[in-house]
Amino acid sequence: DVFQAIRRAGLIRARVDGQILEVTETPPKLAKTKPHTIEAVVDRIAIRDGIRPRLAESLDLALKLADGRVLALIESPDGGWDEQLMSVHLGCPSCGTSLPEMEPRSFSFNSPHGACPVCQGLGSRGVFQPELVVPDRSRSWDQGAVVPWSLVSPSAKDRDDWPQRALVSEFLARHQVDSAAPLESWPAETWRAFWSGEPGGPFPGLETLLEQEYQDTRSEALRKALEAYREEVCCPACGGSRLRPEARAVRVEGRSIPELTAMPVGDLLGFFRSARVDPSLEPVAAPLIGEIVGRLQYLVEVGLDYLALGRCSDTLSGGELQRARLAAQLGSGLVGVCYILDEPTAGLHLRDTARLIASLRRLVELGNSVLVVEHDEAVIRAADWLLDLGPGAGPDGGSVVAAGPPEQLSPANGSITAAYLNRVPQPHAHADDRSRVARSPGWIQIRDAAVHNLKHIDARFPLAALTCVTGVSGSGKSTLVHDVLARAVRRALHRSVHLNSVVSGQWSVVSQDGQASPPPTIDQLIEVDQAPIGRTPRSTPGTVTGVFDAIRRVFAATREAKIRGYGAGRFSFNAKGGRCEACQGLGQRRIPMQFLADLHVTCEECGGQRFNRQTLEVRFKGKSIGDVLAMRVDESRTFFDAVPQVLQGLDALHEVGLGYLTLGQSSTTLSGGEAQRVKLAAELGRPSGGHALYILDEPTTGLHFADIDRLLRILHRLVDLGHTVIVIEHHLDVIAAADWVIDLGPDGGDAGGRIVAMGPPSVIAACEGSRTGQELLLRARTG
Repeated sequence: DVFQAIRRAGLIRARVDGQILEVTETPPKLAKTKPHTIEAVVDRIAIRDGIRPRLAESLDLALKLADGRVLALIESPDGGWDEQLMSVHLGCPSCGTSLPEMEPRSFSFNSPHGACPVCQGLGSRGVFQPELVVPDRSRSWDQGAVVPWSLVSPSAKDRDDWPQRALVSEFLARHQVDSAAPLESWPAETWRAFWSGEPGGPFPGLETLLEQEYQDTRSEALRKALEAYREEVCCPACGGSRLRPEARAVRVEGRSIPELTAMPVGDLLGFFRSARVDPSLEPVAAPLIGEIVGRLQYLVEVGLDYLALGRCSDTLSGGELQRARLAAQLGSGLVGVCYILDEPTAGLHLRDTARLIASLRRLVELGNSVLVVEHDEAVIRAADWLLDLGPGAGPDGGSVVAAGPPEQLSPANGSITAAYLNRVPQPHAHADDRSRVARSPGWIQIRDAAVHNLKHIDARFPLAALTCVTGVSGSGKSTLVHDVLARAVRRALHRSVHLNSVVSGQWSVVSQDGQASPPPTIDQLIEVDQAPIGRTPRSTPGTVTGVFDAIRRVFAATREAKIRGYGAGRFSFNAKGGRCEACQGLGQRRIPMQFLADLHVTCEECGGQRFNRQTLEVRFKGKSIGDVLAMRVDESRTFFDAVPQVLQGLDALHEVGLGYLTLGQSSTTLSGGEAQRVKLAAELGRPSGGHALYILDEPTTGLHFADIDRLLRILHRLVDLGHTVIVIEHHLDVIAAADWVIDLGPDGGDAGGRIVAMGPPSVIAACEGSRTGQELLLRARTG
């Protein structure tokens, strides 16, 4: 039947087991007990001019007969034949490995068609680390050598039916290991089996047991606690590239996509500018390369030439993200557009602010209008027109107090902004004050830190002092403070590592004379960032700071509440019983719209007061709980002046400059600066005790000059109480007011990660290689 099919195709020859035969009516006799290879000979062609039409026709016939495969026999100079098997399919005709059709989504790690199947396109995986799980191997299993084991079902540890306990007991008995023996005395093979599991055995390994608990638990608190013993490691399958092997195999000019996205933007721009394209592909490639070059050029213009396109966004600083977004707008090439930017200088060094202003000017020169909501002095002075709103905040604001070119503004009309623009900078009361550093009980020392772009640096942070970490965007500030210092302190507080060890380097707390200080020198870590304080309207300044809890207890203590049997829970709008069930205690009802955004209207049942009629009938000083939620903080201070438990939290909100907020204002309506100050007020409102380490990341974001003065007073008050405050900041007023400054740089990315200068602000200002110091020196000369 095979030879009959060849004849029906109009062919007269076949190659049988390597020998070419003519196909006749009588097929050759072949042994049925042996396998044979029968190949149809489609054509025999001598290479000469004019054969392309015949060759194309013969290839087309061969591909149809053989399901997309063809074998070419090419005569070699020595008279032999070279065989070449080819296929139109995306696959190897020899081994059968096939590839999917290559599409743009095949090269995207955000698509299942391109993402690495092992890490799901993340490039890394969180795994438990043995040095964190078992920080002290001189302890035995009975002594709790496996630190996180106490977190896993602690109430079930003593039960005989607890499966994990039985597994461990059987493992120790099987390997003849005493549970009271230190883990360092165990044989190496036993420790490996205990951690990684017994090959083919019943014990899956401690790492697997902890991972199962981490994945299966429904307790967010337990999951968060276990995360202290995990580290993100590079995905072994994709090497951190996040792409499938098929996508990594495609190359342009000898380079794959992971190799290109790992290059700094400046080098990548040079690569595409010099890329050579086959003339036949020029019509397709030229527009693509032109677009790539243009967008890379915009990234260079905004000062991001040191970044790699493959960097995760969560490793970028706020300033880098701002400039990346701006580069995207510059690359759009739109004209006649009104751009609205909200605090674009967030996270920017003064050097980078100048680049930002130049980019905004570029948008204006293209024929666009640029409207910026900003507090940065350099941006304000560079504007063509300034609108100053005020004179106060909240209900005290909302009026235009000044309008015109910045240089023509006068404080005569009540413009606080104009007053600050016309002020003469004066040295801060604490500027270059070495006494705090001299009186400091000790230092937090970081040695040999080498995370991300940090170049094995050594840094010192004085205790009970205000330290500013400065440097241009991308210089490694967040890495040093959050990824090294905060992580080390957090693990020490959780006792997951020794006080003097950390994966990324070494750290310790030492006294002024250099002697190691016994723990706990720091007994609490408080990180205050600009993340939202809540994602729903149920979160308010009153609930976040705990003030509302004290207010609910006040209402529960009234005579009317006691008569009705109402407890404090009755006055919660987040619990059933006292809240308005029509709006679920939100004060608003959502009306879904089919083709428009959903509408939120005041609840007609409670009138926006969040509580039902019976709850609102209970009054304190003539006000219901709904009335109190609608009060401004400053108004509430007068109302609750005789209730110290409530007044303490209200005073903290007032002190951080949020007296204009209402206690029931939805957290989703707060700015990033307001959210950060609410968190700070929550800490200030708690009873002080011990010695805390406060870490603040860009606390001046969204703050006016007057608010920054108020913030500085708060930070210095915390230091006076014996706490340690570390601030990542670019604002010169904050830097000049610090007791100690660590300036990183000199630039961003690989050109950063070094300590340019370290000491009081005067030392930084005297350092010629410090960009921050140059700005401090210029400020001092201006003053």
